[in-house]
Amino acid sequence: MDRPQLADFLRTRREALQPEDVGLPRGPRRRTTGLRREEVAALCGMSTDYYGRLEQQRGPQPSEPMLGAIARGLRLSLAERDHLFRLAGHGTPTRVRRSDHVDAGLMRVLDRLVDTPALVIGPTGETLAQNDLALALLGDETALTGDRRYVTYRWFTEPAARGTYPAEDHDLRGRQFAADLREAYARDGRGSVAERLVESLLRESEEFARVWAEHEVGHTRTQVKRYEHAAVGPLELYCQSLLDPEQHHVLLVLTPEPGSASAEKLELLRVLGPAAR
Repeated sequence: MDRPQLADFLRTRREALQPEDVGLPRGPRRRTTGLRREEVAALCGMSTDYYGRLEQQRGPQPSEPMLGAIARGLRLSLAERDHLFRLAGHGTPTRVRRSDHVDAGLMRVLDRLVDTPALVIGPTGETLAQNDLALALLGDETALTGDRRYVTYRWFTEPAARGTYPAEDHDLRGRQFAADLREAYARDGRGSVAERLVESLLRESEEFARVWAEHEVGHTRTQVKRYEHAAVGPLELYCQSLLDPEQHHVLLVLTPEPGSASAEKLELLRVLGPAAR
């Protein structure tokens, strides 16, 4: 671990970011060049004290998951992320499609989407980043660990995971999730996360085993997604996607019909904030 170089790298990248780059208000009394340490710490999901000690060359060696969070919070490119890992004394993450690192450009788009739910999905159905409205609509899916990170696993093993969708859509959603997992399995091959999930689900879910045996591929996706929310009731949202082909990440943007009841409910969710979940 090269503490002086790590501290210098973190400081320069923090100072290069402006509040508007990450969806934060600038405010009238800002004197700091770039972001404040507490702002970066919040973006990384860690305490200000922990992040501050890293910049002051006196923190502990960060773990690989912690470095991944710092890379996302500072909106680092893949090359910058690899450099960060090396400075912290770790090997660079293998650049495979299942990487958790979200492209800086994709994060900049996400940061600017403040009035509609948006989230970045990884290649096996794991949520990598969410804006506040997506948190209010879906809950914090980025905090999940283990196989629970993956939507298909939650769908077939946790009945509560289906409460986000109306009951009449459950069969359709389950088949779509299974088809998405089959696509990931065929793409990533043996030894992949997708293979592990398939093997686990075949053991744990009779429903998944039945759907999997039908070998459906290329399942037609519906542009309109229907949701059930405990605080505001049913919503109908149009789903648009932006693909990062290098990492195979997808930015999903959920928008209501202008002037619709769903638009009014989404505005209420925006006011309520993530605590609505």
